Amino acid sequence: MSRTLHLAEQLIARRSVTPDDGGCQQVIRERLVPLGFGFETIVSGPDDFRVTNLWALRRGTDARAPLLAFAGHTDVVPTGPLEQWASDPFVPTHRAGRLYGRGAADMKSSLAAMVVATEEFVAAHPAHRGSVAFLLTSDEEGPAHDGTVKVCEWLQAQRIQLDACIVGEPTSVDRLGDMVKNGRRGSLSGRLKVKGVQGHIAYPHLAKNPIHAAAPALAELVAIEWDRGNRYFPPTSWQVSNVHAGTGASNVIPGEMVVDFNFRFSTESTPEQLKQRVHAVLDHHGLDYALDWTLGGEPFLTPVGSLSEALVGAIREETGIDTELSTTGGTSDGRFIAKICPQVIEFGPLNASIHKIDEWVEVASLEPLKNIYRRTLHTLLA
Repeated sequence: MSRTLHLAEQLIARRSVTPDDGGCQQVIRERLVPLGFGFETIVSGPDDFRVTNLWALRRGTDARAPLLAFAGHTDVVPTGPLEQWASDPFVPTHRAGRLYGRGAADMKSSLAAMVVATEEFVAAHPAHRGSVAFLLTSDEEGPAHDGTVKVCEWLQAQRIQLDACIVGEPTSVDRLGDMVKNGRRGSLSGRLKVKGVQGHIAYPHLAKNPIHAAAPALAELVAIEWDRGNRYFPPTSWQVSNVHAGTGASNVIPGEMVVDFNFRFSTESTPEQLKQRVHAVLDHHGLDYALDWTLGGEPFLTPVGSLSEALVGAIREETGIDTELSTTGGTSDGRFIAKICPQVIEFGPLNASIHKIDEWVEVASLEPLKNIYRRTLHTLLA
């Protein structure tokens, strides 16, 4: 059994559903101690939602050389119905060349590969010029209020400057290395409450139906071209996720309708611009409404540079694949790191099974994944 596979199994075996780290960071810490890393543990959050964060740093011999951080999360999403799993989600299990368990793909295999890659790199280059670090949290799959963002705030206070960061999210689609993320779209959510007047459905003139009032405005919002995207981002999208109105009775006009919606937006639009355009439509239709906004994250983009070139080259050398730089998909902790680090790229194993029942990773992909991380370290820090 390879060291990468063994460590991945150790991490999967630890029940670390958000915000519980389950001891994963201690396992990783014990592997990094012999390499000469220094550590800072940052615990944050209320008593009923305590989050564990870890910063680990090994300085290089050249203060002018870059600092590259491996970033990731030790927490996993809930398992869902246990009876639907073919095996215990916290007992690493092999079937047909796959390693099964919660977190196998998202993202404990990446963490294992990063640690072993670092061990091999330090052994080969004990006097490496650049610095290598780990930024880990147990609150990525949850609200993310006390996770990576808190570590980034601490790093700023300590005046520690990151030059490059690889986030181990599962980005590959069909083959390991066929896609990396050099950016992510922003996320802006809204909860719209349209006010009406409740009444008997047989007497509409004595009531005001908020559904009827809002329908033309919603249709207009659906039809808007918010922007056309750019060479890195697809166009901004607006989607309704939930609509609720009514008492459950068929003879009552509702007094209020609630609509939840979300923007996934590119760097061509700002949150303020999107808000203004939505309010303009709602006001044009004369709605009596209240609208609460939640900014989940700003978009970020890492243009082609030293990090992307090193990672793309490592993928090509290890797999023969010319990878695709992409900004598709959901948000990640990269949105926080990008505010303090000029180059952030996400790369990890296949994402076909993430958050699903019987989550898995291909066993044969673990050593190439580790080698890609190690090659990237060599290019940037040796």
